Amino acid sequence: MDYKKLGLKCGIEIHQQLEGKKLFCNCPTKLRDDQHNFEIRRKLRAVAGEHGDIDVAAQQEQLRDKTFIYQGYDDTTCLVETDSEPPHQINEEALYTSLQFCKLVNADISPVVQVMRKTVVDGSNTSGFQRTALIARGGYINTSEGKVGIVNISLEEDACKIISEDIKEKVYCLDKLGIPLIEIGTAPDIKSPEQCLETSKRLGMLLRSLSGVKRGLGTIRQDVNVSIAGGTRIEFKGVQELRMIPTIVELEVKRQIELLKIKEELRNLRLNGLNIVDLSVLLNDCDSKVIKKTIEKNGKILGIKLHGFNGLIGRELQPNYRLGTEFAGRAKIKAGVGGIFHSDELPNYGIEEKEIKRIRKKLNCTPDDAFVLVADNENKAKIALTAVHERAKELFLGIPKEVRKDQVDGTSRYMRPMPGAARMYPETDVPLIFPDTKEIKLPEVLEEKIERYQKDFSLSVDLANFVAKSDKVKLFEELVEKYPKIKAAFIAETLTSTTLDIKRKYELDPGKLTEDNFRELFLYLSQDKIHKDIILDVLIDMIKGIFDIKKYESLSTEELHKTIKKIVEENKDAPFGALMGICMKKLAGKASGKIISENIKKILREGHK
Repeated sequence: MDYKKLGLKCGIEIHQQLEGKKLFCNCPTKLRDDQHNFEIRRKLRAVAGEHGDIDVAAQQEQLRDKTFIYQGYDDTTCLVETDSEPPHQINEEALYTSLQFCKLVNADISPVVQVMRKTVVDGSNTSGFQRTALIARGGYINTSEGKVGIVNISLEEDACKIISEDIKEKVYCLDKLGIPLIEIGTAPDIKSPEQCLETSKRLGMLLRSLSGVKRGLGTIRQDVNVSIAGGTRIEFKGVQELRMIPTIVELEVKRQIELLKIKEELRNLRLNGLNIVDLSVLLNDCDSKVIKKTIEKNGKILGIKLHGFNGLIGRELQPNYRLGTEFAGRAKIKAGVGGIFHSDELPNYGIEEKEIKRIRKKLNCTPDDAFVLVADNENKAKIALTAVHERAKELFLGIPKEVRKDQVDGTSRYMRPMPGAARMYPETDVPLIFPDTKEIKLPEVLEEKIERYQKDFSLSVDLANFVAKSDKVKLFEELVEKYPKIKAAFIAETLTSTTLDIKRKYELDPGKLTEDNFRELFLYLSQDKIHKDIILDVLIDMIKGIFDIKKYESLSTEELHKTIKKIVEENKDAPFGALMGICMKKLAGKASGKIISENIKKILREGHK
């Protein structure tokens, strides 16, 4: 596609979690999966922003009327997270880290920072709002396709971690709520899918250059905004797979092109008013499993006509994604139904031609008209069909502003309407902040760090990249400085690739290894209490919680040789493999297989002379 001709514009919002304590209290930022100590239950409602209007996205969430359940811990959750106590002073370390980033991208830091409340009533914040503070504007980064401006850099609190959800309730954990986030929003300067990916990588690299950021899966997420000429800005929430960004952009461009074509085709048509008709009696003998199950549960099969839509609902907007999928997405989100039936996909799913004729007649459909059915309880079915009719009306206007969620194949699904400025109002519990930028020191940029690791420590390009981008980078530098006699490459491999091998080969969780475990490991290694070749065994025992240095303390070379020689003499006729087995059992953890093998071979050679 000619993206310049299409007028493609993209922008990225990046959210990066920070280490340490939470933004407005002293609770740790550690995520937990053990049994919680308490639960609280809440209902949330939308309130007017500082201009007196209620945000449309907040209104949609309130209409779902869900009960929110929050799980917490006595030792790592406080009254701030349950919204039972005002926020404490802002986390100074998090503020410093955000100011460092502002300096890296040459942004204009605000002399006065006002914390704001952003209305969020999907339950992800116990208070019904998220605290956010605009720190700076006007920075930029360079890409191979030109400069990309940065519109805003904010410091805000992360939302709760979702545990489960059904029609009536949504369960959250409070451990993630309040973790500091740096939010960066770029200008719509990105003009191609590839530049979108490059921008995201560049921003991620700069963020990972900061010592105060969290590392690992789920600690950074991207929101991607896409529009074309004649289209509308669409936001993709929480894109995790960087490599999928070009595909997401490309497929959204295709969706907008197809929707604009449909708008043009509808130019001379007028949509009929909403008229929901009960079709249950007509489908009593239908073979459809969904319809049979609905009737058994005293549900209803309701339908609406869409004038002039025959053939349009089956139109493909993205690969395996049709206009009917778009309608179904609205119905699922707004009413909680399982899906819809529409005339462009029938006869199918147990609905036959004879039943289609009866439906068309009941709905007064002409050959140019389409229809949509929903099978569920009456109230939900009505809400679903109303949502479908609303989406059909929007086709006449173009492309509605909305937030969407990317799927594994790069296609997307509707989440909610695009929120507006009506959800913002000042936070009165946090005093104004006057950032001190005089003492802000710029960190070593990740690219420079990788080059230094190659030059100073003789690491390969891949290993330098691996360790510099890992969450063990500080520990690596500490250990390299403390143990100069141990090769830096060996330390790097132990902290990174060795732990990955443990996960892949032995299906153990290397996340259980603490920094103190590694410090202990290299201390014993420097003292010659353990062999380098058996580090894998040591780490496995540490993960299992059964590590004991007495088991691993090395024998002297002389003692080792003496022990192996005795075993060989006691088993003179045993083959090499058997001798290895006996020695390994006797010397478990005290010598590597390689050293034992070499000693046996040496002793056998001496015996043959």
